[in-house]
Amino acid sequence: SAGPALRSGLAGLKMLLLNISRAVTHDVLITFSPTEGPRMMNMTEKGKAGKIQLPREIFWSLSSQTVHVVVTVLNIQQLGMFEEVNQTGQVLDDTVVGITVGETSISGLQDPVKLTFTHGQLPHGVTPQCVFWDPSKGMAGGWRSSGCVTQTRDKGTVCSCNHLTFFTLLLNPALDGSTAQALMAVATAGCGVAMVFSIFTIAFCIFLRCRFRSEETLRINLGLHVNLVGSLLLLNLAFLLNSRLSSGSQPGTCKVLGGLTHYCLLCCFTWMVLEGCHLYLLFVKVLGTYIHHYLAKLCLVGWGFPTLMVGVAGVIGSYGEYRIQTMDHQVIAHLCWITSKHLLVHYITNCGYFGLIFLFNMAVFGVVTQKSCCLQGTGVVQGDRKAWKVALVVVGLFCLLGATWALAFLTHGTSSVPMLYLFTILNSLQGIFIFIWLVVLYYPKTETTGSLSHIMRHDKITTVSQD
Repeated sequence: SAGPALRSGLAGLKMLLLNISRAVTHDVLITFSPTEGPRMMNMTEKGKAGKIQLPREIFWSLSSQTVHVVVTVLNIQQLGMFEEVNQTGQVLDDTVVGITVGETSISGLQDPVKLTFTHGQLPHGVTPQCVFWDPSKGMAGGWRSSGCVTQTRDKGTVCSCNHLTFFTLLLNPALDGSTAQALMAVATAGCGVAMVFSIFTIAFCIFLRCRFRSEETLRINLGLHVNLVGSLLLLNLAFLLNSRLSSGSQPGTCKVLGGLTHYCLLCCFTWMVLEGCHLYLLFVKVLGTYIHHYLAKLCLVGWGFPTLMVGVAGVIGSYGEYRIQTMDHQVIAHLCWITSKHLLVHYITNCGYFGLIFLFNMAVFGVVTQKSCCLQGTGVVQGDRKAWKVALVVVGLFCLLGATWALAFLTHGTSSVPMLYLFTILNSLQGIFIFIWLVVLYYPKTETTGSLSHIMRHDKITTVSQD
């Protein structure tokens, strides 16, 4: 089905010309490498060369019986081609692969053409992306990824594209040196300010607890807020210590710093879900103030469960030096954290754990919001106990304490740099947000609007009377 192959090569340009019959019964397989260029693939061949798989669908739709297939492998550094203005990613091995079939433009393939770019283990913080050259982008052309799907594997990356043109694998740094330094500066400044306001918040909550000793529900609410803000204070402190001491620290010290930072982060997550559980009990079950040693039991979970997780992670040796590198293996940031060999621990204890917490809190948010609307509809929330005060409780807890951390799931790839800044700023300033939220919520009319106990008492009476 394939005619004689013609190969030619110039400096930076290697080409393969094939004559493919329209009646071909199998996909056309071609191998390529930056040094040897493209050639027909031997079915028994196994090696480190890249692979091109042209689906037979391409040739069935052609009008002529035989078509010319041209595969080119270009070294763009030698040729000075395919240079995009303000390009942040690096082309793998400076290699671009061009594929043309006949003299017509081919796109919209149901069975995509597949290109496998081989490479070793990529540096951490680098994201491979399959792209093609679009001459209409910008003033002089640029790389686009539409119509291509990227599948990263152990020894290479597979690009599945629904059209034919010039392709390459772009290695995008998740962070460059200047961005990483700017983010560290923003986070450091924000954490310092947040620590001050966290201390103010804790003092404010303790003052209110002492002032309203007879208001048990209010005291429990403030007790939860104190623990949550305390965990944020410890997290900010751990981050500042980590950023200052991680570079050049002893392995044992780095493990302790990594474990401490991880513990403080998990405590924040745990107190977030405990706030959600408390709201659920307070609004739906009306059990919060009737559980014996309620706040003490919450403290046991909030500070104890993260200890168990960090202990298990420490036993298996998960903590140590973590480096953020560029594509040229240049280290742009040192952290004492979960090491690269134990990233599964990070995905389970951080991403997975918070993902479940966020979903639960959003479910509670929906239930509590519906409950608040029902209370307002029955006339329970009246006068100085306005419904927006109740809504502010829920929105404050779930938007300020949950949604900001959920931004972490959107910080992937170079397009997420603005999201990284937003995530860093919002979460490093959480102490300020919580302080303002509590002051607006609980002061000066604490006795009438600061507690949810009034609403819960009336809700209980309403339920009993209806029965």
